[in-house]
Amino acid sequence: MLRGVSLRVTRPRVAVLSAVHGHPHADTDSIIGAVRADLGEVSHQAVYDVLRALTTAGLLRRIQPLGSVARYESRVGDNHHHVVCRSCGAIADVDCAVGPAPCLTASNDHGFAIDEAEVIYWGRCPTCSTATSS
Repeated sequence: MLRGVSLRVTRPRVAVLSAVHGHPHADTDSIIGAVRADLGEVSHQAVYDVLRALTTAGLLRRIQPLGSVARYESRVGDNHHHVVCRSCGAIADVDCAVGPAPCLTASNDHGFAIDEAEVIYWGRCPTCSTATSS
């Protein structure tokens, strides 16, 4: 993976990729914790730098729903969307609703060649819905 995007294979990069693969939609603090469990001491800045490099290279995707910290996922290149719980902040992937990417047709593209759409669905997850109705 790393060599395929012209990045050197380093222990921090491998550890961050592994952490994000194992914890989809994880925030930076969670990723730092997972990386430290794997490598021992590693600085916050090193993890931030690796996340930026992997995101820029297209190996990770950074999402930041309104009111949330940045989160990272390894599912890239398929133009999927997300559903976010308004109560607890849980995030789940949602495949495109209809048709090929970009999934939605803009009513006015203003001359842009649109190749991607980002949609965030909001609601309550099953756990929070059950707690609310009880």
